Amino acid sequence: MDIIEILKNMSQTETSDVFIIAGIPVSYRRDNTILPLNDQTMFPADTLKYIQEIYHLAQDRDINHLLENGDDDFSFSIPGISRFRVSAYKQRGSLAAVIRIIRYTLPRPEDMLIPSNIIQLGALNKGLVLVTGPAGSGKSTTLACIIDQINHSTPKHIITLEDPLEYLHRHDKSIVSQREIDSDTQSYVSALRAALRQSPDVILLGEMRDYETISVSMTAAETGHLVLSTLHTIGAANTIDRIIDVFPANQQRQIAVQLSMTLQAIVSQQLVASVSGKLIPAFEIMVMTPAIRNMIRDNKIPQIDGLLYSASNNENLVSMDSSLLNLYKKKLITKETALLHATNPDMLTRKL
Repeated sequence: MDIIEILKNMSQTETSDVFIIAGIPVSYRRDNTILPLNDQTMFPADTLKYIQEIYHLAQDRDINHLLENGDDDFSFSIPGISRFRVSAYKQRGSLAAVIRIIRYTLPRPEDMLIPSNIIQLGALNKGLVLVTGPAGSGKSTTLACIIDQINHSTPKHIITLEDPLEYLHRHDKSIVSQREIDSDTQSYVSALRAALRQSPDVILLGEMRDYETISVSMTAAETGHLVLSTLHTIGAANTIDRIIDVFPANQQRQIAVQLSMTLQAIVSQQLVASVSGKLIPAFEIMVMTPAIRNMIRDNKIPQIDGLLYSASNNENLVSMDSSLLNLYKKKLITKETALLHATNPDMLTRKL
């Protein structure tokens, strides 16, 4: 079975990742469970063959980058089948790869249980909107759905900077320019600075990786653009602390003030196992209010968690535990799952 046949079979199911690693059969992840495709254990020669085929499919990408550096990230498409994001790497002296399957068609937000008020964050005219959470929690899908909503409803210029490109957006009411780091531009920072001269209305930044990227992103948000990005943090307060802590101590006061003015919303998400065995998202939502802006400005960030936890009947201020409680009440998750992912299990136990 060649790699095209494997990827074709996997893309027709609800598989999220395919694993090409020596010492085991070709394996795949479905609903947070990893299963073997067959009983044929792969040897280093087998994984080398598959990975060479993948590089050929990726427009004959140079495999020497992988051989010299030990890892390589890129994406490619197989027409009529799907799009794929690849992380190739060396392990135990052999080549390996994990392939994420990205469907050509964007999922509908309601099918992914993404609340409409999160999608409507795309209607903001300016400021910084962050979607945070651990790797593999669906941040890219949430952002892609927000971009899709803007694209189909408003005449704007959207620039996406991604590493690598995942979902492909066709021009509709908006113009969508999609740039991939390394192949279309040198870095996030250089692409972001260039984007400010390309008449953007919306900028999607795949990830806020470092001090310089965060600094330019905040400047872009401050100068009248809507900037959407991600961080690998959990919770609004942790996210704000992470941003401020990236800067030198003598700048942190100024950055807190700047962030209090430019930040519009933080959405934190994680995937939890539903009663049917599928993974569904739970969201913490914090849309900025004057009180929260004051907390950031006055260095009272820990109070944000308390504000979110005590908020009720407010769709724009939702704690992670409230989201889990809501999923439990809808009988989508079990009590044990809710407590496993809770930020305050003792408090949630009393509510349950």
